[in-house]
Amino acid sequence: MISNRLEGKRAIVTGAGSGIGREISLRLAGEGARVVLADIDEAAARAVADQIAGDVLVQRTDVTSEPEVEALVARVVDRWGGLDVLVNNAGVGIAADAPGTALEDWQFVLDVSLKGTFLGIKHAVPAMRLSGGGSIINLSSIAALVGLKDRAAYCAAKGGVLALTRAAAIDHVEEGIRVNCIAPGTVETPWVDRITAGYEDPVAAKATMQARQPHGRFVQPEEIAAMAAYLASDEAGSVVGACMTVDGGMTAR
Repeated sequence: MISNRLEGKRAIVTGAGSGIGREISLRLAGEGARVVLADIDEAAARAVADQIAGDVLVQRTDVTSEPEVEALVARVVDRWGGLDVLVNNAGVGIAADAPGTALEDWQFVLDVSLKGTFLGIKHAVPAMRLSGGGSIINLSSIAALVGLKDRAAYCAAKGGVLALTRAAAIDHVEEGIRVNCIAPGTVETPWVDRITAGYEDPVAAKATMQARQPHGRFVQPEEIAAMAAYLASDEAGSVVGACMTVDGGMTAR
């Protein structure tokens, strides 16, 4: 790990209590950033914060609530004087095709994954303007790039995140705000266990998800965290509007 690459940067990570968000939070803090761990599960976020030796805050945040997202950004600015990095990681998914997706489930997936990303960008940009620039990193998915079976709502939401990333990148690049996204393949997280639990044979379903990646294994959350740290750093100064795939070759076929 590059020591202190993010020294002095002020960061927010949503969905920080587990999985990818947990590892991104630990990685950013490990490279010197001050991090706010935002999660709807405050206890989970505090458990992650307990593993961080540096300056860290925890804030319970429902990313679908504009007042809560606005308050999250305001807390960072009030505490540390500005915002440099936002990682819009919070997201959900369900296993269903379009006919099998209840309208309320469709709306929930889009609200958390897409609306939450939109609200993060909306309120982070003004704070980053005052800071002289920043980096916004959205978690999309290879589901934005290829069709995945039984993931209708998830594909739609993550496709929206990719399109929103590119639009926001163009809107704000001249202000020194870089907007990019990461498109993971299937990452070994608690989310995989929740999804596969709904199948008749969860073990077989998990094995199928693992085998579809050409490198023959699940992507690890730490690998996504490494990409997020790069995008957050000044080393990625010319990376704007990019979709960084970390998928073991799934989209190379």
